[in-house]
Amino acid sequence: MAAGISVKHGLLSSKASLYHAFYRKISPNSVCIQRAADTQCVRAATSATADSTINEKYCLDLVRSRDYDGFVSSLLLPEEARRSSLALRAFNVELAQVKDSISQKTIGLMRMQFWKTAIEEIYRDEPPNQPVSAELWRAVKKHFLTKRWLLRIITEREKDLDDRAYRNLQELEVYSEHTQSSLIYLLLECLGVKNVHADHAASHIGKAQGIVTCLRATPHHSSRRKVYLPMDVCMLHGASQEDFIRRSQEQNVRDVVYDIASQAHVHLQHARSFSHNVPAAANLAFLQTVVLEDYLQRVRRAGFDVFNSSLKNRNPLLPIRLYLRSWKKTY
Repeated sequence: MAAGISVKHGLLSSKASLYHAFYRKISPNSVCIQRAADTQCVRAATSATADSTINEKYCLDLVRSRDYDGFVSSLLLPEEARRSSLALRAFNVELAQVKDSISQKTIGLMRMQFWKTAIEEIYRDEPPNQPVSAELWRAVKKHFLTKRWLLRIITEREKDLDDRAYRNLQELEVYSEHTQSSLIYLLLECLGVKNVHADHAASHIGKAQGIVTCLRATPHHSSRRKVYLPMDVCMLHGASQEDFIRRSQEQNVRDVVYDIASQAHVHLQHARSFSHNVPAAANLAFLQTVVLEDYLQRVRRAGFDVFNSSLKNRNPLLPIRLYLRSWKKTY
């Protein structure tokens, strides 16, 4: 009996000492510290999520206000590529608006240098605390985007700060290849497409887009007494820069527009010649062809008068056409 009591007392003593040791290890202070650390981690994660949402919304709003056609095209992409597409288009908008928002070339060069540095930092996983940079970093990490295409867009936009007309149509095509085509190459990477035929098509679509953008922007530029249309085409038809600044509707001015628009159409035809060999997934990166087609058709109906009032309004059916083209997976 005494032995039983002794054993029981020993077990109780062991439990008490274990409890005392455990309690001593996890004191109230250490519990508080652990809870504070956990709270800090939760707050940091919540803050990071909030910042990510703000950055995404910033890019979405920027593209919607400055590149509506690109905005609609991005919404029609698969979910895994949609956010990255908006980041790339926001990056393109940021660069494109530098030229129109500066009074001195030096300021423009400084802003371009910021983006060159930002790209280098993005690829070192040290993105600047700036919404577009943060979203671009996310896209680069997710899709392993090629740095060369991003830097090429910046370099070409930087050259364009010289604020002069293109010497010839070929110079405009080179500019378009280095900017618009490079953007499409990046969109193809977001979609996971690696195909030489898709790259060839992207090259021609980018050139067509650059040419059409130059035409569409002519009324805006002429209102600021600037003309960027290729000089060789203008000289061929005897049209001066002053003719465009005065918004002349003479036949020679229309002939200039006709020649430039025709070259854009040729590039679209070349791009479509690769369609049988292009993967279906790549077609979603080429939705912009719908927008280019629409403008070329409307400028033709306007008699190649680039200043015609009908060209100012956005086609309300364009989003539907973009959706149908995405559904058919053609370009």
